[in-house]
Amino acid sequence: MTGLPLDGVLVADFGRVLAAPYLTMLLADLGADVIKVEQPGSGDDTRAWGPPHAQGEATYFLSVNRNKRSLTLDLRDPVDHARAVELVRRADVLVENFRPGTMARHGLGPDRAQALNPRLVYCSITGFGPGKGAELPGYDLLVQAVGGLMSVTGPAPGEPVKTGVALVDVLTGLHAAVGVLAALRERETTGRGQLVELNLLSTLLSGLVNQSAGYTLAGAVPGILGNRHPSIAPYEVFAAADRPLVVAVGNERQFAALCRGVDAPELAGDPRFATNSDRVAHVAELARELSARLELRTAAEWFAVLTPLGVPCGPVNDLAEAFDLADSLGLRPRAPLPGPDGRPLDLVANPIGLSRTPPRYQLPPPRLGEHTAELTAWLATPYDEAPHEEPPHDEDFEDRP
Repeated sequence: MTGLPLDGVLVADFGRVLAAPYLTMLLADLGADVIKVEQPGSGDDTRAWGPPHAQGEATYFLSVNRNKRSLTLDLRDPVDHARAVELVRRADVLVENFRPGTMARHGLGPDRAQALNPRLVYCSITGFGPGKGAELPGYDLLVQAVGGLMSVTGPAPGEPVKTGVALVDVLTGLHAAVGVLAALRERETTGRGQLVELNLLSTLLSGLVNQSAGYTLAGAVPGILGNRHPSIAPYEVFAAADRPLVVAVGNERQFAALCRGVDAPELAGDPRFATNSDRVAHVAELARELSARLELRTAAEWFAVLTPLGVPCGPVNDLAEAFDLADSLGLRPRAPLPGPDGRPLDLVANPIGLSRTPPRYQLPPPRLGEHTAELTAWLATPYDEAPHEEPPHDEDFEDRP
């Protein structure tokens, strides 16, 4: 049987909440052995982030912690600290997203960790970097605000809104996964690990792609356009007869097909709409022309008419409808695993498709400390002769980035 891409990679996961756990879940799905280190008694903050709940656990926690084993350690306790040091000495990857300096105060910062284990890939995720932004709290909503995302998101100018999910955390976890995999690949050549650093603000600025580049290259500071696009038209939400409908036209062929589909071929020859730049300049006039026609049929009818013409369009689905769509397309969006009471938990499938070594779904999200006994016994087995140090004492172990 073919192994998984990350078989044999041991990850010491000191992360919590979203960015770091999302990263380590991706690694675990691809075969890494992820040991989730949690504070005794409370564990990952998201264990308490409900409703909703499933089988007694917060679904927020369940969403990003499958395929992991939970080890409870109090880093202020000498015995637990020695276990943490031993775990670091054995790990291939360490992931943490505490406030900058917290791990160092526990004697587990990158310099000390890589002295213990020169092959260690050490991934540190912060809100605003380890320098002047070290004291700023790294909450996703805060970064969406100060990082510019909310300045381009909302129904109208002066009405900023956040995205409906902690998007910056997710983007950071994804970028961190790329960084960790790159460092592991480089280690194959040099035999040495390295420090991988991510911060939420830099990730967001990168993730704003065309909006960010419009500013850095042309000095353009974008604003809120509601559901419209700054550079493409028509590319927005329209009201069909029964529900909202998205039309996303990206080229001249699609626009001509849209005009034919809505029985208004003359719009394609209108000088106001002759090119994409013309349409962007006259976007309000174009929207009025299209709205008057699109409101005459249901979203499903327009989908049936326009899709065969090559026009990208579709209704604004809720999540139940979105999963139904994925199911109908054969995408298998669910990853069922047995839950704490034996009934299946329908987790969300990893979207990465690999032809020979696809992601695995082996372990359900762990109960707090579920694997502590077996893991502490393993850590007590002989490994090498490197000494353990007494832990420094610090009250900030539960600080957030």
